[in-house]
This record gives sequence, C-alpha cells and structure tokens, in this order.
Amino acid sequence: MTDAPTHAADTDTDEAGDAADRKVVEQEQAEIKDFVKGLSADDIKSGNWFTKLAAHAMNAYTQKVDWQYFQDRYAGVPADVIVDQRIKMAARYAALEGGLSAGAYTATVAATIGSLGGASPATVPAAVATVMVDVAFITQLQLRLAYDISVLYRVPIDVHDPEDLWKLIRVAFTIKSGEAANKTAAKAVPVMVRPLVKRFYSNTVLTAGRALPVVGKHLLQRNVIKIGIPLVGVPLAILLNRYTTLLAGRHARAVFRNEARVIELAEGMSRSSRHPQLLLWVAWLVIRANTKAKIADDEALLMRHLVRLVRERHGVVDEQFAHVVDIDPAEVWRRVDAEPGDLGDVLDAAERVATVDGDVTSREKAVLAELRERCRRV
Repeated sequence: MTDAPTHAADTDTDEAGDAADRKVVEQEQAEIKDFVKGLSADDIKSGNWFTKLAAHAMNAYTQKVDWQYFQDRYAGVPADVIVDQRIKMAARYAALEGGLSAGAYTATVAATIGSLGGASPATVPAAVATVMVDVAFITQLQLRLAYDISVLYRVPIDVHDPEDLWKLIRVAFTIKSGEAANKTAAKAVPVMVRPLVKRFYSNTVLTAGRALPVVGKHLLQRNVIKIGIPLVGVPLAILLNRYTTLLAGRHARAVFRNEARVIELAEGMSRSSRHPQLLLWVAWLVIRANTKAKIADDEALLMRHLVRLVRERHGVVDEQFAHVVDIDPAEVWRRVDAEPGDLGDVLDAAERVATVDGDVTSREKAVLAELRERCRRV
C-alpha cells in the first residue's frame, strides 16, 4: 500500500488470511498515523491535508508502480482479471480498516466532531487524529487503486501534471461536476442505511466541513457519517469503507477501460491509415456532422489521441486543421476528391468514428453515405 510490494492487491485473495490482511492494514495505519502527526490544525481546517496526502501517497508510489511492475507479477494475465482482483482486495482492506478505526471511535470523539469545539481541549487533538487517520487511509487506498487501474489499462496519468492529477482525483472519488457530496455518499452505502445517512447529512454536525475545499469537504463528510450516527458506528464504518472503495474501483474501471477502448481505436486507425492528414479532416467532419449537438466526451477523447498518434506515427502536424472552428464540408470533400487511389482506409476509419459514442445518428449516416460515393469515384 505505501510501498508497491505491500499494496493491497499484491496479496492473492484466495491465499491471504484474515491475520495477514489485518497485519498489512495495521502497518499501513501506523504509517498513516505518522503522516497525520505532521499535520497542523490549519492543514485540516483549510483542506491542505488533502494536498499533502496526495503528494505523500502518490509521488514515490508512481515511481515504482508502472505497467512493467504488473507484468512482472501477473505475466500473461488480462488486465480485466487483475483489475477485478485489485478492486476486491482494496475493498477487503478498506473494510478491515473501517472496523479497526471504528473501534477507536468513542462517544467523546463523535461529540467532538458534532459539537465542533464543545469538547475538552485535551480531547480535540486525539479525536481529530482518529478521524484523520481513517480519512487518510481510505483516501490513499482509493487514489492508488484508481492509479493502478489506469496503469493496467495503459491510460497515461502523470500525477505531476495538474490536469492529470485532477482527473485521477475525480475518478478515484467519483466526483462529478455539480453533484453534491451527500448524494454521492448516500448512493455508496447499502439501501438499509441510506435513510440514516440522509438524515445525518441534514444535521448541522458537518458545518465545519463547509470550510474545506471541495474535495476535502467531500471526503470529510463521507467519513464523518461513520461516527456520527448513534448505534451504527462500527457496522456502518465497515460497510461504508467497503462500498465506497468498491464504488471507486468500479468507477475507475469503467472510466479507464473506456478510455483504453478509445485509445485502442485511435491507434488502430492511425496504424492502418495511408492518408493520415485526410483522416483527421474526415474524422472531425463525422464528429461535427450535427453542428448543434455537444461533442461527446468519447469523441473529444478520440480526436485528442488521434491527433497525437498521427503526429507521432506519421509526423503529420496540420496547422490549418488545428485552427478550424467551424469545419466546412465542402473543404473536406475537396480534399477527398484530390486524393488518388484507394480511400478504403479513410472510409473504414470514418465508420469507426461514427460509432465511438454509441449509435450512429442520421446526420453521421449522411456524411458516411456521401463519403462512400466519393470514394467510389476516386
């Protein structure tokens, strides 16, 4: 988990016993406690704890864990199989940690979080530290799980690039634009306890959380639930840790597997293309067939990787294409008509582009029909 060899999913699920799993979790908890000891009250209140944890959790880890790391350990095993095992093991570790942390929660801890300063000053540091160890453990586990899944599907993530790091964070914690944290948390727990979760979120017990940045607030709220609902603490901590980790892993699998699919499509199109420059124009014409429709995420992703691969594989950099705002079909058809020889590769690519985001629309079909006619005349 902290180091690659002791990461949750490095222990085979069928062979690992509860005692071995518990030992690894306790070791990780001890390291997280050392991290939490280095946090100041301002770090926690401001949400800067999350910034520090992201660096602590990912910097050294990403230097050790890459695609080759997994190949050395799971040679010949399909990515889907490895991803499934890592999600299950991470969920198992999360549940174990939930039980250990919840065992440390007391009525005083819950009162401290709930009253936001009403407890004895001597109690506050211990209470906050108890909560933060739990939050940091699960946060680190889910960040690394999402990163593992991106590596396994060979989706490039540079944690030192702000855009890539934010993408990883959004995927790891299932953060969607405009979605409230309480809705996410309510979906993450079993149906039987959702009413309790919703009722807890409506309480003023989380007032302090509103002062944190979006991510810190989201993570704090999701975890404080586990100690704020009377008589449900330990079972809910175990369930919530397990379910949120399963949710994070499954979400990461869906996102990165889909991106891997789109990258694979772009690689195939680039590799088989005999007309790479024309390929870009035709692909973009198909995507923009319906000029009033919003560009789908998969379409945007495909074009980004297609442009990159055409540049890397064929050395094609089309400045005119890069500056296009409203693509002119007549310009594209002129380019198609000007190309001699068989344009089957372009037509095949266009048909693939049309299906990248699902069903082919009527406008896309019209573009494809026109392209087929022109390819026959060439």
